[in-house]
Amino acid sequence: MPKLAELAGDENSGESSRTFVFEDEGHTLGNVLKSIICKYPDVNFCGYTVPHPAENKMHFRIQAVGKVRAIDVLRRGLADLERVCDHTIETFEAAVAEYNETV
Repeated sequence: MPKLAELAGDENSGESSRTFVFEDEGHTLGNVLKSIICKYPDVNFCGYTVPHPAENKMHFRIQAVGKVRAIDVLRRGLADLERVCDHTIETFEAAVAEYNETV
């Protein structure tokens, strides 16, 4: 089963508005990804919901400006999130190494 799908019913809203369904994801990814994407100037709306606690799914909605495709905004957001995570890991590992040198 794919980890990402599009919610049915969005076909008529154009490429700039989509709801994506993430399998096996929840508030942890949804909140941070929403925070990143909401800052983009070409995004009118970005939000997520976990429809039911018994289902391990997250619905993630993006509405972009003009001819900007929602899938491209999602890809950019995921790439930016990956860079933030990489920076966090590098900073943490450098701090641990510095601490270990003083002990």
